[in-house]
Amino acid sequence: MSRHHFVICVDNSEYEVSLERRKIYESVPNSDDARQGLLRVIDESGEDYLFPLDRFIPMSRARSRERF
Repeated sequence: MSRHHFVICVDNSEYEVSLERRKIYESVPNSDDARQGLLRVIDESGEDYLFPLDRFIPMSRARSRERF
C-alpha cells in the first residue's frame, strides 16, 4: 500500500487547466512513475493523474525553505 504525501505545484506551464501554481495537492508516490519522471497527483474530484515530477516540490522540502 502506497503512502500519500502532499506536494506544492511550482510550475503549471502546459497544464494551466489541470494544475494551479502554489496549490497543495495530495500525491501517491510510486517508484515506477518516479523512474519515468512522473508523479501521480489527486485532484479535487478524487481522480489521480500523472504529471511531470519537476512541476512539484514535497511539502517537507517547502517547509525547510521557510524563514522565520
